[in-house]
Amino acid sequence: MRVGLYPGTFDPVTHGHIDIIRRACSLVDRLVIGVAVNRDKGPLFTLEERVAMIEIEVGLLTQATGCEVVVRPFDNLLTHCANDVGATIIIRGLRAVADFEYEYQMVGMNRALDDTIETVFLMAEAQHQAIASKLVKEIARLGGDVSKFVTPAVKAALLERFSD
Repeated sequence: MRVGLYPGTFDPVTHGHIDIIRRACSLVDRLVIGVAVNRDKGPLFTLEERVAMIEIEVGLLTQATGCEVVVRPFDNLLTHCANDVGATIIIRGLRAVADFEYEYQMVGMNRALDDTIETVFLMAEAQHQAIASKLVKEIARLGGDVSKFVTPAVKAALLERFSD
């Protein structure tokens, strides 16, 4: 069984993330969505809220793709998380060249920590390349329409969070 790990903060999950998840399902039999605690980023949504949002969004993917999709929080090294879930592949999404430079460094460090884990990069589809969770939050905070970037459930969560 091929197990992949798609890590991220997912604050919030966007159409770009969902696109990568759907496409990663064609590469593995089991995909673990690793939701990073990442206290340094100061997430808008709690870890529990982010996990719940992703679980709602990927609920139908197992039926549609035949790939088992599991959502799991983590707060340790990525290579340790991969080992914990039995993943031999780390899936990373790329939007632009700037993403690649950071990801390139991460691959080198992860390979030095555990050379049995491969990293696979998936380019975001063209219509999703500009989507960044940080920008989606800013648009929502300022009262803009985020419908093009997130699902209706995530949009509702953003509107509720910023109505406070």
